[in-house]
Amino acid sequence: MTDRYAVIGHPVAHSKSPLIHAAFARATGEDLHYGLIEAPLDGFGAAVDAFRAGGGRGMNVTVPFKEAALVWCREQGGALSARAARAGAVNTLAFDGERLACDNTDGAGLVRDLEVNLEFSLRGRRVLLMGAGGAARGVMQPLLDAGVAALAIANRTAARAQALAEQFAPGARGGDYAAFAGGRFDLVINATSAGLQDAMPDLPAGCYAAGALAYDMLYGRDTPFMQHARGQGARVSDGLGMLVEQAAEAFRIWRGILPDTASVLAMLRRAQA
Repeated sequence: MTDRYAVIGHPVAHSKSPLIHAAFARATGEDLHYGLIEAPLDGFGAAVDAFRAGGGRGMNVTVPFKEAALVWCREQGGALSARAARAGAVNTLAFDGERLACDNTDGAGLVRDLEVNLEFSLRGRRVLLMGAGGAARGVMQPLLDAGVAALAIANRTAARAQALAEQFAPGARGGDYAAFAGGRFDLVINATSAGLQDAMPDLPAGCYAAGALAYDMLYGRDTPFMQHARGQGARVSDGLGMLVEQAAEAFRIWRGILPDTASVLAMLRRAQA
């Protein structure tokens, strides 16, 4: 019998996850179908319950439900991974009879994209992470575990950035964007949604060290952040590789196989060109 999986979000029609997981299934010989579920903003739990009751084996969770998924998992008595608990968000659900496992693969996807696909070693690097929401929370611990020398948080609201920095790395620096003028970072990551509105975070000039990488978690567009960074002499990347790598980690959780991602990422890059 074909096992069923899906991504749940609102909206979700634009998601590339069905294409990615179909490619993983073909490459590994796994028998599965992966679909889309657009849940009402107030109907996340009911939609997951219905999919699970209908025999679904697992789900990816995308915006705006990642924090709601954490709450739902706790209410259901699910096994919550350490990285999901630390991130305060869940993006992967696995169902096995009455057993429920809840995880977060975003940070693992980002680190693998940086270090494998982009060949950018994180050890010893000075990193500036822009944003203090769920996207930023999901990647902070994996970045620290990868051995960065310093991790700073910039946000429009300085207090939120400071609180997040202290939670994950006591003594780390958090502040508004102006606080990091001239900071000279090796890696600047945009974890805000500014690019969706074709806006640029208030990052001052002069934040990039020689050979720096500017990474936008959004994909499929040349964002103002990427354009600004390119003008500052930085190397730039969107987040398409992160999308593929976090999906591969979810596939491993569900099927026990970590699929090769290079061909899938190349396929998506060609379609994006």
